[in-house]
This record gives sequence, structure tokens and C-alpha cells, in this order.
Amino acid sequence: MVGLRSLAQLEILCKQLYETTDTTTRLQAEKALVEFTNSPDCLSKCQLLLERGSSSYSQLLAATCLSKLVSRTSNPLPLEQRIDIRNYVLNYLATRPKLAAFVTQALIQLYARITKLGWFDCQKEDYVFRNVIVDVTRFLQDSVENCIIGVTILSQLTNEINQADSTHPLTKHRKIASSFRDSSLFDIFTLSCNLLKQASGKNLNLNDESQHGLLMQLLKLAHNCLNFDFIGTSTDESSDDLCTVQIPTSWRSVQIASVRRSLFNNAERAKFLSHLVDGVKRILENPQSLSDPNNYHEFCRLLARLKSNYQLGELVKVENYPEHWEFAPNSVHYLLSLWQRLAASVPYVKATEPHMLETYTPEVTKAYITSRLESVHIILRDGLEDPLDDAGLVQQQLDQLSTIGRCEYEKTCALLVQLFDQSAQSYQELLQSTNSSTIDIAVQEGRLTWLVYIIGAVIGGRVSFASTDEQDAMDGELVCRVLQLMNLTDSRLAQAGNEKLELAMLSFFEQFRKIYIGDQVQKSSKLYRRLSEVLGLNDETMVLSVFIGKIITNLKYWGQCEPITSKTLQLLNDLSIGYPSFYSDHFSFLGVNNQANLSDMRCRTTFYTALGRLLMVDLGEDEDQFEQFMLPLTAAFEAVAQMFSTNTFNEQEAKRTLVGLVRDLRGIAFAFNAKTSFMMLFDWIYPSYMPILQRAIELWYHVPACTTPVLKLMAELVHNRSQRLQFDVSSPNGILLFRETSKMMTTYGNRILTLGEVPKDQVYALKLKGISICFSMLKAVLSGNYVNFGVFRLYGDDALDNALQTFIKLLLSIPHSDLLDYPKLSQSYYSLLEVLTQDHMNFIASLEPHVVMYILSSISEGLTALDTMVCTGCCSSLDHIVTYLFKQLSRSTKKRVAPMAQESDRFLHIMQQHPEMIQQYFADLRNSIVNSQPPEKQQAMHLCFENLMEGIERNLLTKNRDRFTQNLSVFRREVNDSMKNSTYGVNSNDMMS
Repeated sequence: MVGLRSLAQLEILCKQLYETTDTTTRLQAEKALVEFTNSPDCLSKCQLLLERGSSSYSQLLAATCLSKLVSRTSNPLPLEQRIDIRNYVLNYLATRPKLAAFVTQALIQLYARITKLGWFDCQKEDYVFRNVIVDVTRFLQDSVENCIIGVTILSQLTNEINQADSTHPLTKHRKIASSFRDSSLFDIFTLSCNLLKQASGKNLNLNDESQHGLLMQLLKLAHNCLNFDFIGTSTDESSDDLCTVQIPTSWRSVQIASVRRSLFNNAERAKFLSHLVDGVKRILENPQSLSDPNNYHEFCRLLARLKSNYQLGELVKVENYPEHWEFAPNSVHYLLSLWQRLAASVPYVKATEPHMLETYTPEVTKAYITSRLESVHIILRDGLEDPLDDAGLVQQQLDQLSTIGRCEYEKTCALLVQLFDQSAQSYQELLQSTNSSTIDIAVQEGRLTWLVYIIGAVIGGRVSFASTDEQDAMDGELVCRVLQLMNLTDSRLAQAGNEKLELAMLSFFEQFRKIYIGDQVQKSSKLYRRLSEVLGLNDETMVLSVFIGKIITNLKYWGQCEPITSKTLQLLNDLSIGYPSFYSDHFSFLGVNNQANLSDMRCRTTFYTALGRLLMVDLGEDEDQFEQFMLPLTAAFEAVAQMFSTNTFNEQEAKRTLVGLVRDLRGIAFAFNAKTSFMMLFDWIYPSYMPILQRAIELWYHVPACTTPVLKLMAELVHNRSQRLQFDVSSPNGILLFRETSKMMTTYGNRILTLGEVPKDQVYALKLKGISICFSMLKAVLSGNYVNFGVFRLYGDDALDNALQTFIKLLLSIPHSDLLDYPKLSQSYYSLLEVLTQDHMNFIASLEPHVVMYILSSISEGLTALDTMVCTGCCSSLDHIVTYLFKQLSRSTKKRVAPMAQESDRFLHIMQQHPEMIQQYFADLRNSIVNSQPPEKQQAMHLCFENLMEGIERNLLTKNRDRFTQNLSVFRREVNDSMKNSTYGVNSNDMMS
């Protein structure tokens, strides 16, 4: 009765979790079910839920809990229990065909997880979890519903084994995936193909839900098999680049478009390609099925894959090649990827057969351009979604068109000139007319937007082909037209402007900059001759002046528009890096004080970063010019200081002013990488304005919008980038800067810990992000090599101790899981820990046992992280800790300096009291691996371990470390060789990983 009553309670909780709309009730139910998952009798209760549960939700809970139980790495379930669960799940699925779909899916997921994690488990020399086809045979021989379950099991298993997870080592995942690929995947794929053939030979009624579902699952299974990561490269399926399927040689009978070229010899490849192209032709001749958008999309991907896997020289040799492509121009704007690859291959074709692209590519270009222009009126008339709103899609298409358009460029240029002149003339006439409709103006602006984008793209495509003087002159014709249009639109900005057209202009400028500005361009280029004839722009310097003018205009009129401002500042940023000496001459024209009407804070940071770079070129050691440049920021600081000095200041205004100010300063600080310029900035901000930053942290510690910019500024100021923080021997500035850092971190840390419990969905924004920046800030100042930290203890200054103690308080407030769940927090914490264990082990040694335990546990968990930076930091930290311990143990019989003795003795005492912290696994590991080998190999394996320590002395000298590293490499190679083809050593091999 107790069990049944408990079962009823679980079902109520499940119902509350999945059905209730009351947040409090749902959270209480969630908390109770988490406790249930962790309870000792969870396994038995899950079986009760499956056997006697009356709701689908209770069955779902049972399946989910069982998945967690079989997945846990600590205290795993015994092999016999996992076998029983696997058999029970299969029987449950086979005998209960009316389960809810989500329950069936959860149970199949459970089966897949058990099978994957137990792939190398043996029982009486039998790999008990590998008979997957046998497991599903009874499903495939039953009803359509059960057949669907069987196919779904195989499909989910293939997908599960293909996906790595963060809870198990990547090496173990690859071993399982490789074994599955070699032993089972081809059989599963063959089964799916045979079932598809059987289905195609029958009169299927796809209106029948079960028959339709079976066919869909079979196709999904085949797709998952082909999508398998055969060689461990994890290619991005969202991209069509380098997407060949790396199927093993034993799969040669499989007919797939994207197979690796090396699978066939030349004759086989030509025959195979001919079959594929012939199939494409049949589809094009009977295109009814292409009316379905999904079919059409996949068909276009097939065509694109053909070119990515076969050379144009091979394609033109296919029988009736000229026939195959005459169908495509009807829809070429969807097939730009194919045509781009074909056009890019023209210079490399050695085949004698004609490639016909001189005929087709101009038609492709024309079809794309005209279709874009014709769409403008329809989109405006019907209120449809505008493709120009999707910047990523537009850029992708333009990148593809840039290559196609340069093929037979004379025709492309003539078309663009004709269309541009028509639209520009119509646009000018509409602007001059007093009764023009806004819709007509919008249509011409939309057409001109597309044309400016396309002109920029084809100019950028110049890098794809060897250009001629005549083609440079054609580029000049196009550039002149765009610049004339820009003069017209800029003259109207005081009254009206078109955001999309401005973005197109900026895209054009970026392409023009890449191709025609810089040392790689001949100054006698016919492009510049044409610009001189038409616009009076005689050389690159005059064109750069046009860039400056456009940047100033955009900052003046579009400061409230983030997309335009961001693109404009990106252009300014690129120019400040590439051509700083020219732009420093034009520095005053940028209108630092009045023209930069920037509303977006990130844009302001970028703006001041670029200006800082330009200023560095022109500044030298001129403090007067620096002070002049900083006048607006000086005034802003003074304004905030004045606000803080009154009791009734406008808090919102103060926050807004301060945030904008510190973002500007951070941009300047980021750009000032030279010692001279950075010292002027340091002397300007310290000590005059540092109290304002400290006051802001005190007041608004709970407002991330304020604290994040301030903390990031401080982290930037203490970052010794390019050795810019170099103080004179007699200067106290390094210590003073550290004091300010310590004060800010301590102020923020102590206050942020008063927030109490923060909701999980807000914990990063409200707390962890600020803590992460504090960790980065402390790491930067500790590793900057401009502070002698020994003076703090010597003179009784508690700044260092305060900062380190605050670090510990903040660290202990963070669960281990959060340290690894948030990548930026992970990187900042582990990089800081590496510095602390390297240079401040005396502090680590002085910590309480539970704190040391926390740190060591975080290192242990970080060693298995997927982030290489985190793993490397953990290895270094562990090395520093163990090195410290070794040195202290070595000195334990020697006379030590009194102040150090207490701390080191304490650390050694902690290690002795808690041996589980750093356990010596080596002897156990050695015995386990040796004993797992066949008897005839045990002596050789034992010798491997003996050789590992050969020549190693009991010291930490670099020479000794290098010798051990060499021994370890030899050891790894010998152990791997010894364990090859050994069925006994599978589990121990996992231990080695």
C-alpha cells in the first residue's frame, strides 16, 4: 500500500509538472521530482510507474529518470541491471503499441543511450549491447506500427552514437562511434535501403498515416546513416562547403552524390557521375514534383553538391552535357551556389569539350538581377517579407554572384549600366516632380539598393579572375554611377533618407576598399582614370577623402540608426588599421566633439577605438593635443562628479552619462597600445576620476547595465597589452593601480553577494557576468608584471589579501556546474586559477580544507571540458599545485624560513587529513592494465611501465621533465601497439583515454 500510495503521489506530481499553469505549483513539483530522481529507490519506482502508471506523463518521467540513471558516470548501474532494463524496454515497446508518441520516443532514447554507453561491455566474451539488428527484427516482422518503432530505434541509435556529449570523454565517444561504424552501420544502412526498395515496389497509400509515417522514418534512418561522422570531423550540415560523405571503401555499392572522390577510380567515377546527371535531367524534364518547396530546395542542393564533388572538366565530358543545363536558367536565382562553382572552375578546365559557360553565365546573372529588381514592386504592393531585411542571406547570394558576374564581365557590366541608368533617371525625375507618389519613389530606391549591392559584389569578384585594363575601366563606369547616386542621396539626408540604400552604399564601399585601395593596386589603373574624367577624383588620396566625407555624413545624420552606424564605424575601424597616417591628417574632420551623434553604446566604443588609433599616429608626445581630444570626456566626468556631489541628482541621467563615458574610455584604452599614449591616459584618469568609477560600483552594483561597462573599463586599464604598462623604477603607479583594482573588486564582490538567491534564468546576467569580468580583471593585474606583490605584506597593506579573499568568496558562491556551463566564466576562472597556482601558492596553501577541496574538484571537472583553453589551464594549475607539494615535502626535513613554515605545514597537513584530494592512482592503474591483458602480453605491458620511469630522477628540473615527457610518448605508442587486436584490453584502453 505504501508503494502504491507513493506511486499515486508521483503521478500527481507529474501531472502538476506537465499540465499546471501555476508557476509555484510547477516549481514545487519539479523540485520534488528532482529529489525522486536522486533517491535510492528511483529504479524500482520507475518500473512501478511503467507497469502500473495510469498517465502518459508518469511513463515519460520513468523513461527520463532511467535515462539519467544509465548515463551517470559516478556509481554506474551494474551490467546485469542495464541488460535487464534494455530487455524490458524492448518488450515494453513491442507489447504496448498505443503509447503516446513522446513516451515511445523517450523509451527509444533510453534504449539508444544504454546501447551506446554499453557498447564495449562484455558478458562471457559477448558484446551484449551490439546485437541491435536482432533486437529490432521482431518489430520489423510485425504490424506497420511496430515496424515504425523498429526503424525509429535504429535511426535514434545511429544519431545517438554520432553525437558526442559533455559528460563522457571525447576519446571514448570516438572509439564507440568508430566501432559502430565498422561493425554495424553498413548493415543498418543496407537494411534501410532494402526496406525502401520493398516499399517502392508496393502501391503505397501515402494518405494512410501509418504507411506515410513508415516511409518517413525509413528515409530518416537512411539520412542518419549517411550523415554519420565517418572520420570524426563533425562537418557543419548547414554549410554546403566541403560536405562530401567520407564513406568507407566497403560502401562503394552505395549511390550517393556527395561521396568522396577517392572512392572510385577514373572510369568508375565517370560512369557514376553520368548516372547522377542523367537522373537530374529526368527530373528537369518532368518538373512537377519541384513545385513542392522542400523538394525544390533539396534538388538545388543536389546540383550544388555535384559541382562541389566533381570537377568542371569531368562534368563537360558527360554524354549530352549541353542538354543538361538548358533547363536550369528558369530558376537560376536559387542555384547560385552551383553556378558560382562552375564559373570559378573555368580557368582550370583542360578538357577539349566546350564548357558552354560563356553562354549560360550571362543568362544566370541577368536572371538573378532582373528577378531581384522585379520583386521590389511586388513586395511593396503586397506587403511581403523583403529579402533585403535578411542581411546574411543577401550577403551569401552576393558572394556567389560576385564570381558568376565576373565571368563574361562585359555583358554583366553592360546590363548593370543599362539598368542603373534607367532606375537612376526615373528616381531623379520623381524627386524633382511635385506630385510623385511615395510608393513610386520607394520602388526606385529599392531597385537602386539591389543594384548598388550587386555592383559592390561584382567589383569584389575581381579577385576571382585575372583582370584586364578594360575590365578596370568597366569597374570605373559602375563606381562613378554609385558615387553620383551617393551625392544625390546625401544631399537629401536633412529631409529624408533610405536606410536600406545606405547599407548597400556601405557594402559597396567595403568591396571597393578591398579591391582598389592599398599598395596592391596600380595607381595608373583605368578605374582611377575614369573617376578622374567623370568626378575629378584623380588618385587614391582623393577617393579616401570621399570615404572620410561619407563617414562624417553618416555619423551626423544616422547616429540613431544602429545598423548604419555600426557598418560605418566598421569601415572607419578598417581604415584606421590600414591607412592611419592618411586619416590622422583628416582627424579634425571627424568632428569628435559635435558630429558623432551615437545612440548605441557599443558603437560609441568602436568609434573611440578607431579614433584612438588615429590619434596615436598623430599624437606622439603632444599632451596638449591629447587634452584637447579628451575635452568632451573631461566635461562628462565633471558632470557625473557634480551629480554625485548632490543628494538629489537625476539617477537615470547619471547612469546614462556614465555608461556612455566609460564605453568611450574603454575604446580609447583598447586602442592605446603604446606606452607614451597609454601613460597620458593613465595620468588623465588617475587619480582625478577613479573615485567616480568606484562610487558608481557602490551605488549600482545590482544594475549590470552600469557595472558591466565600468568593470570592463577597469579590466582594460589593467591589461598590460603590448607592454604598455611600464612604470619607472621610482614610480608607485603600479601599486596604486592595483589598489584601485582591489578596491573595485572588493566593493563589487561584497555587494553582489548580498543579492541572495537569484533565479536561474537571470543568474548570469545579474551575477556571474560581473564575477567573470572581476576574475579577468584580477588575472590581468596579477600577470601584468608591473606590480611587486611582496611589498603589500611587507608594509602591512591589505590590498592584495582583500582581492584574493574576495575571489574566494565569489568562487564559493558559484556551483561547480555553473563554472563549466558558462564559457566566458570558465575561461576567466581557469586562466585566473592558473596564475594563482603559479605565483600565489602560499595563499592557496593557507586556505581552509573545504576551499582547497572546491578548487581541486573544479580542476578535476575542468580536465574533461570540451574547451581546450579550460583543459590546458587545469593541467597547468594541477602541475603548479603538485610541484608546490613536492617542493614542500622535499623540504620537510630541512630548516625553513619561519613565516613560510606555518602555511606549507598547514597545506601538507590538509593533504594528509584528506588523502582523497590527490590520490595516487598510478599503482592501481598499472596493475589493472597489466592484468587486463592476455597472459602472453602481460610481461610486455609490465615492461612498458618499467620503461616509463627509466632515467627519471627525483627533481623538477626542466631536463628531467623533458625526459619524462619523451618516455611518456614512447609509453603511449607501445601501449597502443600492444593493445591492438586485443579483445581483453578494451576496458583498460578506455582507462588510458
